[in-house]
Amino acid sequence: LNFYEYLKSSKATKKQTQDFIESPTAANLSNLIMDLDDYLEGGSDEIHKQLREAYGHLSKPHARKIRNYLYKILEDVWRYEKDKRPGRKKLSSK
Repeated sequence: LNFYEYLKSSKATKKQTQDFIESPTAANLSNLIMDLDDYLEGGSDEIHKQLREAYGHLSKPHARKIRNYLYKILEDVWRYEKDKRPGRKKLSSK
């Protein structure tokens, strides 16, 4: 899934992309990515034990693929939003 191309083909507006970036869905994706980062990092403290319990059914390579996939979605939205920013208007010469 190339989310950037999807946004481009559906002609999403800057407002729609900003709404998504500020949405709880994007925040949940970000939290999931951070959890997967911590799971992949490993450790023996209480937080890492909970993450191993939650994501233990995933192998590390599979968790890494999921993490990269989700991060790519967020990156594509950020890039599309940045590309939709208006540039300076050129002055017409007289």
